[in-house]
Amino acid sequence: MNLQQLRIVRETARRQFNLTDVANALYTSQSGVSKHLKDLEEELGVELFERKGKRLLGLTAPGAQLLGMAERILLEAENMKRLARQYVQQDEGRLAIATTHTQARYALPRIIKAFKLEFPKVHLELHQCGPDEIVSLLKAGQVDIGIATEALPNEGNAFVCFPFYSWQHSVVVPCDHPLTRLSQPTLADLADYPVITYHDGYTGRTRIDAVFADAGLTPDVVMSAVDADVIKTYVELGMGIGIIASMAYTAERDTLLQRLPVESLFSLNTTQIALRRGHFLRQYAYRFLNYCSDELDQDSVQQALASAEPGQRG
Repeated sequence: MNLQQLRIVRETARRQFNLTDVANALYTSQSGVSKHLKDLEEELGVELFERKGKRLLGLTAPGAQLLGMAERILLEAENMKRLARQYVQQDEGRLAIATTHTQARYALPRIIKAFKLEFPKVHLELHQCGPDEIVSLLKAGQVDIGIATEALPNEGNAFVCFPFYSWQHSVVVPCDHPLTRLSQPTLADLADYPVITYHDGYTGRTRIDAVFADAGLTPDVVMSAVDADVIKTYVELGMGIGIIASMAYTAERDTLLQRLPVESLFSLNTTQIALRRGHFLRQYAYRFLNYCSDELDQDSVQQALASAEPGQRG
């Protein structure tokens, strides 16, 4: 048994048992993949995969149990490499962060600038993607840190989540819009106009829908996007009123738009920082977390990661 065989088992499950995709992902041949799997089954004396002819259909019961063990072994093997690099290259390496466009564009620039000034030799990878993809990347160990408002706290014991910051939604309209003449617009007032806001599952969209639903209102969402800048562009064109994250609006930059005084209509959202349990973090990763929040010092983060308690912290 060797690590390459375990990598192939893991990748086979990830690639929905398509051995061509597995071979491409691992830069090897399909025949080599098949041979590694058969050799492992012969060594263990048990079938790991359900088959129909030469095609793999899924995992057998022992295969499913072995996959979990393989994931843990491969994670520890990667941790050993990270541990070694920690001492050989203390201020050099790679830090991979998966986050949404909203966080990358509005919440992280100040933090990333400060981090890069302290660690100029660390290559920072910023993956901008949806919350579900952030979860997948974090589970697969392809990123070190996940940051999002949606999805992360729902992963039970797989992650440890820390609150990053709280925020509310804002409503933006063109400067000559009729709503600007109201001193305190209501939800009913907003529902009278077409709405442009985030896609389902992004940047608190669930909470936006819930606020209107609780008031017995159904907004006319004529357009949705993942990017607040895109939303604002189409609001400027007069296609609707925009509901965006509050930090995505600044009067100095968004001169063609006006923010309405309606924040009290919307509930608080909390953006979360998530770490995968068992994933070894370099010293500079802890420093990045500390830039995000003074409460996230190395000792408190390590204590939370070591805890057996599932779910959220803080």
